[in-house]
Amino acid sequence: MRDTVVVFTRAPRLGTVKRRLARDIGQRAALRFHTATLLRLLRDLLRERRFRTVLALTPDGARDRLPVRVARVAQGRGDIGQRMATACRRFRRGNVAIIGSDIPDATAADLRAAFRALGRYDAVFGPAEDGGYWLVALGRRRPAQPFVNARWSTMHALADTLRNFRGYRVARSRVLRDVDTACDLPAHPRRSPTVPGESTGAHVKDETR
Repeated sequence: MRDTVVVFTRAPRLGTVKRRLARDIGQRAALRFHTATLLRLLRDLLRERRFRTVLALTPDGARDRLPVRVARVAQGRGDIGQRMATACRRFRRGNVAIIGSDIPDATAADLRAAFRALGRYDAVFGPAEDGGYWLVALGRRRPAQPFVNARWSTMHALADTLRNFRGYRVARSRVLRDVDTACDLPAHPRRSPTVPGESTGAHVKDETR
């Protein structure tokens, strides 16, 4: 069974995406950024044949009208941790990775590196500069509740998540920056993806706020 990448995103609609960024640059500009970043990521992922890509949308039942052919699923109910847990259960039979859609520097190469690392580790986290995480990849050996008791959308999210992985082999990929405000928008230096190294913790950023 092929590995699965689940892209978590809010359906592109004016006034509902990147609200903090919209306060700085306006709702239409924020929507353009959100849509362009999501499309770039999806197109890069969909060129890969080593894993399948699924788009997980919120709110449930939303229509996105994106010009890409990709499988779509609803994120479901609950906070970001509950929704990520639902996605992981949905693809329980193989390796699964969840990635956010507001990381301009994330590429398919990061996913390839994460899945390779799952040959040696139980989980891989992609730390974000703000203390969250932009990527989590899980092998078949997983905690029963990998995302409980995390303070989402705070600098503690990764550290809180990692507590659920005590006793598991955990690795980290490269640190990237997500875009929340206009201060995050300048071009970021692009670094080559590295093979994750051993770590003790993890977290995933809530893209839906």
